[in-house]
Amino acid sequence: MRVGRPVKALPQPLCDYCGAKALLARYGDEAYPYRDDHGTLWVCTSCEAWIGVPARSTRNVPLGRLANAALRDAKSRLHDALEPLVAAKVRRDGVNAFEARGKAMRWLSDELGFDLPNPSIHHLTLEQCEQAIRHTEAFVASRRGQGSAAEN
Repeated sequence: MRVGRPVKALPQPLCDYCGAKALLARYGDEAYPYRDDHGTLWVCTSCEAWIGVPARSTRNVPLGRLANAALRDAKSRLHDALEPLVAAKVRRDGVNAFEARGKAMRWLSDELGFDLPNPSIHHLTLEQCEQAIRHTEAFVASRRGQGSAAEN
């Protein structure tokens, strides 16, 4: 008989695309999608969707939702769109890049009305990523326009 607090069940993410249970994959496993070691992943092999696990996670909690190729590409483009804002925040306020990126995601989440448990790129859908990219690019372009108009 076990005495003490009950042990929580390990997370078992489901694929948003096909509904199958994701498999936990490590470097060297057949299902592992990368050639190099990028850490532990939850993978849906039929949809080729995956999501990472925090490096120090002992329970293999997924970082967010499983992402197929289109969503991974949109997340990458969103990171690229946010990078000028993140770099400016780091220079201006002296915060680290992780904090600046988190503040940028909270700003985006508030601006666009995303109801996310944790404002993070890992939790966004493809549509939310595309909307966030458009909003960020328009914001950066408007700021550049203000800067060049002020210089003239």
